[in-house]
Amino acid sequence: MNPFDPGYYTEQDLQKAGFKSLGRHVRIAKNCTIVGLENIAIGDNVRIDGFTTLAAHGCGWLDIGSHIHVGGYCFLAAGHGIQMRDFSGLSQGVRIYSQTDDYSGESLTNPTVPEKYKNTTKGTVALGRHVIIGSGSVVLPGVCIEEGSAVGAQSLVNKSLPPWGIFFGSPVKRLKSRSKRLLELESQFNRDGT
Repeated sequence: MNPFDPGYYTEQDLQKAGFKSLGRHVRIAKNCTIVGLENIAIGDNVRIDGFTTLAAHGCGWLDIGSHIHVGGYCFLAAGHGIQMRDFSGLSQGVRIYSQTDDYSGESLTNPTVPEKYKNTTKGTVALGRHVIIGSGSVVLPGVCIEEGSAVGAQSLVNKSLPPWGIFFGSPVKRLKSRSKRLLELESQFNRDGT
């Protein structure tokens, strides 16, 4: 055994862990942090790489579809809900927040403070089918990235994005349309039964 490679949990280990639901062929690195297993649903053919944190405690929820990859060092703060539809993916170091504190100074911040002293922004984050988000990007609460859109590395997504666009920047701006050829490839992939 390589001491530098912690490996992935077996399907048997994952089945016993207590997820809300768990599909087939799911691989989760052993060095991930997962909070709120009972609020996390995972589809088929999903891989979650090392040092990723999934946090869906309390009223939060996380729904991960099928054929999804979550790169290493991602952080999914699903306190108000995150949905990732089939064939979506996150590159390394992506941060998704479904709730955030008010940074204006008009309220207290952080999870150790009761809600009555805080002014949090909450909103479900939804990633449509075939959405891909580049390394180091941040997605804020209430954002819906519609089917087929791609977000370039180091972007700040602070608003919902329409389908089939390529976006980049801080905050994101539309650069151009994205090809829909991947839909033909998906059909072929499904026909092949891969």
